Amino acid sequence: MISEFQDLSDKIERLAALVGSLRRENALLQQTNKLLSEENMAYLERLTEVQHRVEAVIEQLPAPEEEEDEDAEPVDAEAAR
Repeated sequence: MISEFQDLSDKIERLAALVGSLRRENALLQQTNKLLSEENMAYLERLTEVQHRVEAVIEQLPAPEEEEDEDAEPVDAEAAR
C-alpha cells in the first residue's frame, strides 16, 4: 500500500515538473511569437513604403510613345528599288 502511494507521489512529481517545463516553454514561445509579429509588422510597413515610392516613380515616367500599327508590313528597302 505504501509502495502504491510512493508510485503515485512520484508520478505526481513528474507531472508537476512536466507542467512547469511546458509553462516555461509556452512563455518562451509566446515571447518569440510577439517579437516575430512585431518584426512582421515592421516589414509590412517597409513594404508599403517601398510600394508607394515605386508607384511615385512609375507616375513620373514619361508615357510610352505611340507606335505605328503593328499589323502593317514593314517596308522592304530593297523591294522598293
